[in-house]
Amino acid sequence: MIVVAGPRQVGKTTLVRQALAAHPSTFVAADQALPDAVDPFGQQGSAFLTQPLAGSSPNAEWLVAQWMQARAKTRARPDDTCHVLAIDEIQKIPRWSEIVKGLWDADRAENLPLHVILLGSSPWLMQKGLSESLAGRYEPIRMAHWSYGEMQEGFDFSLDEFIYFGGYPGCASLIREEKRWRQYVRSALIHPNIEKDILQMTRVDKPALLKTLFELGCGAYSGQIISYTKLQGQLQDAGNTVTLAHYLELLSQAGLLTGLSKYAGQKHRQRASSPKLNAHNTALISALAGYTFAEAGNDRSYWGRLVESTVGAHLINTASDDCEVQYWRESPAEVDFVLTNGRKLVAIEVKSGATFSVPKGLAVFAGKFADCRQLIVGEGGLPLSEFLSRPAEDWLE
Repeated sequence: MIVVAGPRQVGKTTLVRQALAAHPSTFVAADQALPDAVDPFGQQGSAFLTQPLAGSSPNAEWLVAQWMQARAKTRARPDDTCHVLAIDEIQKIPRWSEIVKGLWDADRAENLPLHVILLGSSPWLMQKGLSESLAGRYEPIRMAHWSYGEMQEGFDFSLDEFIYFGGYPGCASLIREEKRWRQYVRSALIHPNIEKDILQMTRVDKPALLKTLFELGCGAYSGQIISYTKLQGQLQDAGNTVTLAHYLELLSQAGLLTGLSKYAGQKHRQRASSPKLNAHNTALISALAGYTFAEAGNDRSYWGRLVESTVGAHLINTASDDCEVQYWRESPAEVDFVLTNGRKLVAIEVKSGATFSVPKGLAVFAGKFADCRQLIVGEGGLPLSEFLSRPAEDWLE
């Protein structure tokens, strides 16, 4: 089966619906309330007691029923061609992976040509279910936030507009009305990501702390290295550093905010390092920071942080499983980003100022790691637009 997973509002549902338009298919969503209940006095009355109530969330019985209907449509096809069943937000169904495993294996035993596509916007829950029950039974398609090239082609974004407004296609038409755009990002993107995809899906003992960590990390510290101890000082009821690290990992898995580790060559030193915070989409920064598009462009210090966060988000979103994104610092020397795949090493410095000078951090890093490739992005180096047009692993070739 095919598994399409990725953050909210990146076009997973639209992509699958468009792909299925020319094929016999059934598309159902597990995040929508059920329609009217079965009439107990009608032809389906015998199934009444097992049906979920109208307005309730789909459950295991609903999932089995959808699968059975798709099986019937497949068997009814005279030319023995396949039928496609696509289930959106599958992770909302309790024990979904166990149920899918049983149904899928039964179809394979019967050689039934029913094709299945599963979609989900909670990467943590999707991966948990896939690894526990469905190993060897699926091919993943991972969708990330939209790139500069995609936003430029789809919505005619300029480079500066992409740096500030980020890569969410759903609100691209609102950028001329910034108040509406910010409200959309907060209510349709940030709130559901945290309230539904994290708080309702996994145990979080301090939900207020999780929300504050996200707001602080995106609004004030994206693009900056900050110790967990300093974060504790910025947060009320912060708990211990282990809790903060866990919450930051949940935010990362939801496609919101990542804490990059320090490149040190030794794994135990990397794990013990202070994280460099980076939003996965600069729209999350701009919606929280309080700067308008014009104000952000006029504040060179703030704009430089946005540019660096844009580069970091691009690397995070386009890195493959064997490409690790990190940073490096040995005070006062620092390198913005370090890419490695275990064999090759690339040190990246982002320059957004009007004047160019060779970054000292690159020279110090190259002195310690002689085989590294040095790359300057921005003023005096590779144009930012060109860098954003290629995925992270391209720079390791």
